[in-house]
Amino acid sequence: MRLILTVRISFSFNTESWLINEIHLLSIKTYHFWKRTRNGERLVHIFVDADACPVVGIVETIAEKYNISTTLLCDTNHILYSDYSEVIVVGAGADAVDYKLISICHKGDVVVSQDYGVAAMALGKGAYAIHQSGKWYTNENIDQMLMERHLNKKARRSSHKNHIKGPRKRTEDDDVRFAQSFEKIILMAKSKEGAQSGTI
Repeated sequence: MRLILTVRISFSFNTESWLINEIHLLSIKTYHFWKRTRNGERLVHIFVDADACPVVGIVETIAEKYNISTTLLCDTNHILYSDYSEVIVVGAGADAVDYKLISICHKGDVVVSQDYGVAAMALGKGAYAIHQSGKWYTNENIDQMLMERHLNKKARRSSHKNHIKGPRKRTEDDDVRFAQSFEKIILMAKSKEGAQSGTI
């Protein structure tokens, strides 16, 4: 009898946790749907794959300049705090942040990520995507970039004798280059989404 009671309590607890998670996810999606419109105008939203991302500050500065809502997504190993952006913390499972980001971004949004796979999925949803280097991901270059990533991973695994250098240290010029490129993609996204909404 005690064993049955314990199982029932455990089941009830797990069900409650599941319901809380589902309600939380629904509230996030509803919030972002509401944030995407103002008097019938479609609004651009910025999503940042923020785990170890060196350009969060630049993104927020430009987002605030153009009054664009921004969401930073990170896992429990990289918890962030922001006075401007919404922060969503996701469990530290493999690719958990990536899938959460893709589940809540929409056509016309801007995604900042160094992950080519995330960029490919964002493009598939009709969003814009930019690397922290400032390079834009496009439908024309994403396949080549994914292939290069695959070949680089293969080369790293191929031999312990060959040492492949990691990425070079980020410089101030890199930040300037990203800021210029990011501002351009924001203006393009706002222009295209505004035109589709008939507001410009």
